[in-house]
Amino acid sequence: MAQSSTTIRSAASHKATLSGTVISFSQTGTEYKINSSNTTTLSLAGWAQYDRITVSGSTNNNNTFTVKSVATNGAYIIVEEAVTTESAGASMSLAHTGFVTAKYQGDGYYSHVDGIHTVAYHVSAANNFNGSIKMQGSLATTPTEDDWFDISGTTFTADTSTSVAAYNFTGNFVWVRAKCYDWTTASSSVTKILYNH
Repeated sequence: MAQSSTTIRSAASHKATLSGTVISFSQTGTEYKINSSNTTTLSLAGWAQYDRITVSGSTNNNNTFTVKSVATNGAYIIVEEAVTTESAGASMSLAHTGFVTAKYQGDGYYSHVDGIHTVAYHVSAANNFNGSIKMQGSLATTPTEDDWFDISGTTFTADTSTSVAAYNFTGNFVWVRAKCYDWTTASSSVTKILYNH
């Protein structure tokens, strides 16, 4: 059967940490928000869908969250994970620590029997990309954040000599995605992530 190759992430750069006393958290049903009460001093418009943000300085929400959507005016972001309602006032920081990609069909989606997949991570070794990237899989037809698991043997931890790393992995995953994490170098970037199955 013919192979199918896809760019599952184009270029991505590390984003600056945001800090301030105008950050709050709210919940309406299953919609979870991180809010800014003053977009002049702290706008959330720079975040994007699938960014991973680690909160610190909070009383109840020191955690890592995945951005689901961003208000165009920068007043709030909706996140995948649950938040606890918390008012603004404390000095909090929102640090960009990576991203996940959108979900892509795995061999299990098409009922292929070989389960063979390949991924290639391209990063900026010259700019000292210092994060890690790994593949995650899901067996759910409509996965939530709780349905993703790490795929063994696909983790790339950057060093200054490597700009491309490729891994083969096998499994009848319905969906796969890449996850970049522990990313802290401001000038570094991920060039692209390629996926083949």
